[in-house]
Amino acid sequence: MPERAHSQGDELAASYPAVPDSVPRARQAVIELAIEAGANDEELDAIRLATSEALTNAVVHAYEGVPGQIHVQAAMGAGRLSVTVADDGRGLAPRLDRRGMGLGLALIANAAEELAIVKRPTGGTAVQMRFAVSLRS
Repeated sequence: MPERAHSQGDELAASYPAVPDSVPRARQAVIELAIEAGANDEELDAIRLATSEALTNAVVHAYEGVPGQIHVQAAMGAGRLSVTVADDGRGLAPRLDRRGMGLGLALIANAAEELAIVKRPTGGTAVQMRFAVSLRS
């Protein structure tokens, strides 16, 4: 279960422990919001993929074995689902053992309509994604 969660109609705010078991739970919370909004199967696949990648990146890279939290916010508005996956970890660091943007970030960029990776003023990183969602008639 999330440590803190708030869901109200077309919004979600939750925090989860930065452990692998949190990825499917957090992803499902976002998907449920998208389903309620009327997302079709193709849109759900894109949201599921991008959200999974962002959550997994936070679990694997943010805390380097130190306990931490993943913060998930999602909101529907004007036919768009905005999803932010944030952490309080070490922030973005260059990977000298790899070239280019990691495969996970490339997958997110391809799946989302918009993507921003932001250094949080309080520490850590926020991955901000936006997806087009077909609204129910």
